[in-house]
Amino acid sequence: MKIARIFAHRVDLPLHEGTYKWSGGKSVSVFDSTVVGVETDCGLIGYGEVCPLGPFYLPAYAEGVRAGLKELGPHLIGYDPRQLYVLNHRMDAALKGHPYVKAGIDIACWDILGKATGLPVCVLMGGRFGESVRLYRAISQESAEEMARKVAGYRADGYTRFQLKVGGDPDTDIERIHAVRSMLLPSDRLVADANTGWTQHEAMRVVRAVRSVDVYIEQPCLTYEECLAVRRNTDHPFVLDENVDSLEMLLRAKADLAMDVVNLKISKLGGLTKTKQVRDLCVSMGIGMTLEDSWGGDITTAAIAHLAHSTPEEFRFTSTDFNSYVNVSNASGAPQRVNGYMQASTKPGLGIEPRFEVLGPRIVDIA
Repeated sequence: MKIARIFAHRVDLPLHEGTYKWSGGKSVSVFDSTVVGVETDCGLIGYGEVCPLGPFYLPAYAEGVRAGLKELGPHLIGYDPRQLYVLNHRMDAALKGHPYVKAGIDIACWDILGKATGLPVCVLMGGRFGESVRLYRAISQESAEEMARKVAGYRADGYTRFQLKVGGDPDTDIERIHAVRSMLLPSDRLVADANTGWTQHEAMRVVRAVRSVDVYIEQPCLTYEECLAVRRNTDHPFVLDENVDSLEMLLRAKADLAMDVVNLKISKLGGLTKTKQVRDLCVSMGIGMTLEDSWGGDITTAAIAHLAHSTPEEFRFTSTDFNSYVNVSNASGAPQRVNGYMQASTKPGLGIEPRFEVLGPRIVDIA
């Protein structure tokens, strides 16, 4: 079996709530997503999806996905998509860096491997742990009262994990954390995610002001060193996200005891193959994980579900269902939220089929 063609479609994913806001005044209302297809010489086609959270979150942007595919794709024609380590080695040799460009191809090849073997991706990634995957809900940055109101509504929908977007004015963020925590039960989990938005002294003010609150602190500052300084001056459970973008950074953070939980995003790490490598090491080292991606629709949600379902439950802090945030479905068969949980498909591969009437014409086509 050989790769005969690599193609891509572009699809806009508008948000149900109108806009999504986080630290530094950043916001997105329509996500620009790329659906990647890998076609084989025997007719099997696998699909992946890459959707950066705008061009100002991580070193990734939507047009960069498509430009990168045009650069990388010709180097992969003729390779066996089932040989995932060989394929990743080839991608890294052909294109230095740009892991988000490689992610869609890698996910599509896992989809092919599942279809070729008749097995779901989660089984191929290690097996299916548990009956379902617990989800969190991200709460866009607004006033304390409005964020608390939305948390109450999503809690009624079955969510018990909440990621509060902070990283703005420290006094306002302190108010947000107190207001939202007061809406929750003791068994619920609240994460205050600053998305690098605080300076070190601001982060220190916040963690001292919420010392008595049951809350996780996520990625308070821009640099790893600043986050580590905050970590060493608080007893709150601590999450790292943006700084952990490689196996090397994970090992450094573990050696420094820099976090209790790490956020693994599929496209940030370069696809399911490399995320699985980091995931397996986290399990070996006893580190909890949020298993997700930067953003996306049904295909991304399916990939997240398979990654999470193949992870032992005690190490799954939480995951997310991005397809419930948007009002366009780009594939059928994707997991759907039920009372704050989702399940990976039991069908071969990712278990999805793209909705081509939504995707429109191919904008990248390499053969």
